[in-house]
Amino acid sequence: MTFELTGLASKVAIVTGAGRMRSIGRPIAVEFARAGCDVVITGTGRAPADYPADEQAAGWRDIESVADEIRALGQRCVPVVSDIADADAVDALVAQTIAEFGRLDIVVNNAGAARGPDRFNVVDLDPAEWRKVIDVNLNGTFLLSRAAARHWLALEQPGCIVNISSVGGKIAGPGTAAYSASKAAIHALGAAMAAELGPNGIRVNAICPGIVDTSRLDDIDRGENWERLRHIIPMRRHGTGEDIANMCVYLCSDQGSWITGQAINVDGGQLTIR
Repeated sequence: MTFELTGLASKVAIVTGAGRMRSIGRPIAVEFARAGCDVVITGTGRAPADYPADEQAAGWRDIESVADEIRALGQRCVPVVSDIADADAVDALVAQTIAEFGRLDIVVNNAGAARGPDRFNVVDLDPAEWRKVIDVNLNGTFLLSRAAARHWLALEQPGCIVNISSVGGKIAGPGTAAYSASKAAIHALGAAMAAELGPNGIRVNAICPGIVDTSRLDDIDRGENWERLRHIIPMRRHGTGEDIANMCVYLCSDQGSWITGQAINVDGGQLTIR
């Protein structure tokens, strides 16, 4: 017997932060297309000079390359450069989706602030870096979730929101105050929205990835430190973007239709040994 997810064909999904070649957002967008969804993807409009070396070598074109992958699967895709922390831009993103496809069914809040300048002890943390992380990770999630929910409520239509969080929102390690606070707040936001919107058939969940091998972790050398990280995972491997995408698609399928208000670890068991 073959297990097949159902309920996704002909639906429309927005996936934010989907332009990087080695990422979580790209496989999420591609897997939704594989499941039969048309997809709107967003990126920040990165300059090619800022791409990692492997993207430059591959002739990567950010969200345009991901859009090509989705179209090759037979689905429609609209790539949009957007600032997820700007309320007007977010409202315009939802309006553009409706204008293009006539509907919106799924929102995946994946866009996140870059690692680096925020990774300091609290006493040394620049307030500007704190605000940047909160603006993108938390406020961006709030703004797009709110815009989508308003649309669904006006039409008395069900919908599904998946927030890509992190085990960092539960571990809250030293030197990660802004990041951990933003991710923990996403859990609370999602739970509150799930309670409010559940009677209207709107579901809200968070996925908490562990150590996933993406370009965002390229500041960690891929030698001894990388192996040390692998050994704190009971399954003894780093995650992939596809691991997160699989859970994301499941949560939005018919088979995930009684799941809401959760913050689900997809981490190879990392949190079981803490």
